[in-house]
Amino acid sequence: MLNFGGNDYLGVVAGGPIDASLRPDHVETIPSGATASALVCGWTPHHQRLADSIARLEGTEAAVVFPSGYAACSGTVATLCRENDLILSDALNHASLIDGCRISPAQTIVYPHRDTDRVAELLKQHRDRFEKVWIVTDGVFSMDGTCAPLPELVRLARTHDAALIVDEAHGTGVLGHSGGGLCHAMQLSNEIPIRIGTLSKAIGHQGGFVAGPRVVIDYLIQFCRTLIYSTALSPQTAAGAGWVIDHMALWNDRRDHLASLARHLRSRIGAETSDRFATDLEAGVPIVPIIVGEDQRTVDLSLRLREQGFYVPAIRPPTVPEGTSRLRVSLSAAHSIEHVDALLDAYHHILADSDG
Repeated sequence: MLNFGGNDYLGVVAGGPIDASLRPDHVETIPSGATASALVCGWTPHHQRLADSIARLEGTEAAVVFPSGYAACSGTVATLCRENDLILSDALNHASLIDGCRISPAQTIVYPHRDTDRVAELLKQHRDRFEKVWIVTDGVFSMDGTCAPLPELVRLARTHDAALIVDEAHGTGVLGHSGGGLCHAMQLSNEIPIRIGTLSKAIGHQGGFVAGPRVVIDYLIQFCRTLIYSTALSPQTAAGAGWVIDHMALWNDRRDHLASLARHLRSRIGAETSDRFATDLEAGVPIVPIIVGEDQRTVDLSLRLREQGFYVPAIRPPTVPEGTSRLRVSLSAAHSIEHVDALLDAYHHILADSDG
């Protein structure tokens, strides 16, 4: 089947027609296991080279690598947001950020999705009561393909002495001239010092990371439980991910192709992007939901597409709100415009059959 369900945005995993050798030299000689947590003996030169590559990509003083993106998100929020702090969390944040908020001793208030007016109200009402306020948000929202209103959130954070934490999981490698993510694309990296990312999507490997000021990274290394008490990432994986990151700035042709596929798909299904938030960027985001609504009908459509040779997952509650079940189309630079058209032709044919 043609896979429209994965997050291999740059075609790293697909390899083949894009690049048959997306791997570092002599990968077979690199140990397959780290044998221990990073603070015991699991942090190898391959991990350090990867962290240095991430810091260069993000333009930060330092970075640290986690065994998963989930561990990076949940652990960072739980560790940095402390007692007497307040977290303002977007309603559609990823589960890993939500769980970090739940574990943290800080108080959490969930604000409506991308509602910066509500964020402003909450900051005016509560800022003076807390030692520190954190605004936590996805950069690109994984089930909607929408972008966070970072310019307005940055302005509010500056006005009210708050701090932003942005999860760049679906932006890294995809957005920005060198693939630095949404913060880079919006030229806001200097205003958002703490950025979380993953190695399992556009990077095509596994693991997560946090990039930021050295004092923040050092603090996470010493106190973040999801890092300290997990076996470190495989050295082979660290080496492979570092190779991709070091070459990613050269892959603007892939990013341009990916964005053109996303715009073409949105155009054919009549999907409009927001008028207020990052319209041009959103149009090129490779996550395109086709909202169906009813759960069983969504599953049925997914199964019918599978029969036609297309894998498009049916996403249902609780991952998305009730009544918004959807087919979530994920695009890759390994796809062609003919692949996308074939998918849409099959989808419209199935709709016509079911309506008839």
